[in-house]
Amino acid sequence: MNRLFRRSERGDSRRGAESSLVSEVPVLEPGDPDVARARSGDHEAFTRLVEPLRREVHAHCYRMLGSVHDADDALQEALLRAWRGFGRFEGRSSVRNWLYAISTNACLDVVERRGRRALPVDLGPASTEVGEHVPRTDVAWLGPYPDARYEQREAVELAFVAALQHLPGNQRAALLLFEVLGFTAAEIADVMKTTVTSVNSALARARRVLTAKVGGPAGLPALSKVQDARVREVVAGYTAALERGDADAFVALLTEDVTWSMPPMPHWYRGRESVMDFVSRVPMTTCGAWRHVVTSANGQPAVACYLRREGEDRHDAWSITVLTLRDGLIAELTSFIGDDHFKLFALPLSLPATS
Repeated sequence: MNRLFRRSERGDSRRGAESSLVSEVPVLEPGDPDVARARSGDHEAFTRLVEPLRREVHAHCYRMLGSVHDADDALQEALLRAWRGFGRFEGRSSVRNWLYAISTNACLDVVERRGRRALPVDLGPASTEVGEHVPRTDVAWLGPYPDARYEQREAVELAFVAALQHLPGNQRAALLLFEVLGFTAAEIADVMKTTVTSVNSALARARRVLTAKVGGPAGLPALSKVQDARVREVVAGYTAALERGDADAFVALLTEDVTWSMPPMPHWYRGRESVMDFVSRVPMTTCGAWRHVVTSANGQPAVACYLRREGEDRHDAWSITVLTLRDGLIAELTSFIGDDHFKLFALPLSLPATS
């Protein structure tokens, strides 16, 4: 996030090279022989052109929409539109930029129909006491993103994607195209069928919102600034503390202002004392026995949590918990509850009970 804002502060008006936040996939130029073949109706040639771009464009759709499922649908729609319209590809830009333009408009159609996705912290104040809560099914919840080898961490961090959801679709698209993908304002205007003045206005408003949400140039520390050894230590400590029921060890890993949210549950907790009260009264005492599998999501450390209730002979998938670290401690826990998330991460839905 810091890098994004630093680039814009320099006032760069043209980005001839690819952004450092996108993939190393070669840019396919109009002179590529497969372009001519695809324009003449060769679907295999079209597939060779777009397949190397599929993963990074999917990540773009996720940033726009905050949901892997929505990103899947938007990508498929974009590829269909690209194939149907490839005969009209004029070669004024790379195939990559052309596909990003189509996918952005496919995402904008989804945003117009569905609106934005949310986290519990967007819906109301933190809970002041632990109580019974039920899932909210009337909210379109933000979801986690299984890691991709192409994206650098700042581009898919949970806080960044969540902040994007507070922007109208046009501002969201303009910011991502300009800051992450390196499009110029003129190119964005062409994509969005508007004027350069409108694009610059949308960018200015988007930056103000993101500055308020994630701190702008100060921002959230990028995960890359936290040494990998400390990340492993924190994740191991987190899983061990929950499995042992060691509340003191757990709280020692938290910042003073830590938050814990659990979509689709609407309640969330802020501060060590509140989180400690919750973890002592619920996960460590009344839920059952926990097992964990370390994974990663949104370019951040994450833990797949499995729960075995009393009398059962297996641990069942419960949540994917994404950990946001600051200064070597856990500043945010976001537990995405539901076994549907496990399928996205190619994780088993159950683990055998251990003695």
